[in-house]
Amino acid sequence: MGQRIHFVVDPQGWCCMGVIIFVWLYNTIFIPKVVLFPHYEEGNISVVAVLCYYFCSLFCIASLFRASVADPGKLPENPKIPITEREYWELCNKCNMMRPKRSHHCSRCGHCVRRMDHHCPWINNCVGEDNHWLFLQLCFYTQILSSYTLILDFCHYYYFLPLKKERWDVFVFRHELALLRISAFMGLIILGGISRLFYTQLMGIFTDTTSIEKMSNCCEDISRPRKPWQQTFSEVFGTRWKILWFIPFRQRQPLRVPYHFANHV
Repeated sequence: MGQRIHFVVDPQGWCCMGVIIFVWLYNTIFIPKVVLFPHYEEGNISVVAVLCYYFCSLFCIASLFRASVADPGKLPENPKIPITEREYWELCNKCNMMRPKRSHHCSRCGHCVRRMDHHCPWINNCVGEDNHWLFLQLCFYTQILSSYTLILDFCHYYYFLPLKKERWDVFVFRHELALLRISAFMGLIILGGISRLFYTQLMGIFTDTTSIEKMSNCCEDISRPRKPWQQTFSEVFGTRWKILWFIPFRQRQPLRVPYHFANHV
């Protein structure tokens, strides 16, 4: 699970994802060229600051691409239902296929997704059981990269020593104020939006509910047993090793969860 390539043909999603890639490219190219490299050469910052920025940028774009092309949990046309689990499956009234409870039919993708949280146009894909962990990593590293960029923009003008003037004949350094203002503006917009989304996602995992379940008010069953937060996070990330929750360069192995813990949609 989570290893198949999933490609959604959606022009709106392509445009949204193109915006994200543009912002990432803009900051990855201009911030090092305007701030990091010049201040490193003049001894104002260490090589660790440069490497940390590139690591954050790499993890951000890796989680973006993996969340975009990862199979979110699409159900096969003729799923094999174990006899012991048939009571936990139901018929979808849109595609007339059997699906496990807590699955949902995505009208944009045209199929059912296991434990679907929502369809995100910014990754041009559904967020479901098999790529939810990648979406969380994307939100996490986007916040870090945006915050790091804003800190560098601020320090460049109010903390670091002024740069020497030899490079001011180059276009980038003659227009550094405009370039960094654009970077700061994009950073503030993205940080504000992603922070709110990330908080909502974390609260959903803590309470073991998806965004669709919250909107449909179907999780008011007080008899449903509550799981500890470590268990819910381990199920999303596919491992109990917390250090692996932050690494996008791996394959997720789903944990076997007893059905008596499941919510019903």
